Amino acid sequence: MDDYLAINRANWDARVPVHLANGYGTHELVADPTALSGVVRFDLPLLGDIDGLDAVHLQCHLGTDTLSLARLGARVTGLDLSGDAIAAAQDLAARAGTDVEYVVSDVYDAVEVLGPARFDLVYTGIGALCWLPSIDRWAKTVAGLLRPGGRLFVRDAHPVLLASLGMVVGAEHPDRSQQSWISGPGTATPALELSYFEQPEPLEWNDTFTYTGGEPVAAPLSVEWNHGLGEIVTAVLGAGMEITGLHEHDSVPWESLAGLMTYDQETGEWRLSDRPERLPASFTLTARLTPRG
Repeated sequence: MDDYLAINRANWDARVPVHLANGYGTHELVADPTALSGVVRFDLPLLGDIDGLDAVHLQCHLGTDTLSLARLGARVTGLDLSGDAIAAAQDLAARAGTDVEYVVSDVYDAVEVLGPARFDLVYTGIGALCWLPSIDRWAKTVAGLLRPGGRLFVRDAHPVLLASLGMVVGAEHPDRSQQSWISGPGTATPALELSYFEQPEPLEWNDTFTYTGGEPVAAPLSVEWNHGLGEIVTAVLGAGMEITGLHEHDSVPWESLAGLMTYDQETGEWRLSDRPERLPASFTLTARLTPRG
C-alpha cells in the first residue's frame, strides 16, 4: 500500500489531541521532575544504566518515554512521523524543563535525517513495530544509526497478542475432559485469528476511538503489519547485531483484549484475567551492533 504513510500520519495526528485530553501521564511528568513514564519504569531492569549515552527514541509519539530516558541521564533525540505529536512532545519537554531534540521523520529515513553511526542506544517503545511494513528494513535502519558496539532496546506488543482477538468458544474441546481449565462453550477467550507472520498487504482498521478512550478521532483509518518473533530476531541478526537478551512478558500497557484483561496497579500493565500464563503479551529484545574488524 503506497499511501500507508499518509494514512497513518493522519491517524496519529488525529490521536494527539485525544491523548492529550486524557492526560497520557504528561501532568505527572511536569509536576514531578523525578517522575518516569510507566513504560520506562517497567523497562528499567532490562534497560540498565544509560547515563551519558547518545540515544534516539524511534516513533516517540508525545515524548513521555523520551523525556523519561533523558531523566535517566541520556542525551536523547525523539523521532516521529506525526508533526502534531512532535509539537506536543516539544511542549512537554519545555514545560518539564528537560532538554530533548525532536525530529519529524519516517523511521526508514532516520539515518538520512539524523546521520549514520551517531547513537549509543536505539530505543523503540511499546506499540511501534506494527506500523512498519518491513522488519528487515527497520533492523537495517537501527544498525545504520548505531555506533559500533552500540545497543538496541525494544519492548513491544508480542506478535501472538497482535494476532489475537477475543472470541467466544462455540464448541466443546475434546481435551477438556482431561484439562478442565480449557475454555468451554460460551466462554470468551483469546483466539489467533489475525496473521502472525509479516504479510505484503497490511491489515486495515477503521477505529473510531483510540486506545486511551475519550473523544472520537477525526481520521480513524490506519494500516498495520504484524511481524513474527522469529522474523524480528532474524532481521536484527541479519543487520549485523548480536542478540543479548530476549524476554517475553505476560502483560502490556493497554487493555488490548477488551473485557478479558485485568489492570495491575503496581506495574501499570494489563494481563489476561484468566490464566495469564497462556498469552505472551509483550516482549523485550536487546542487541548490540557487532564492531567490525
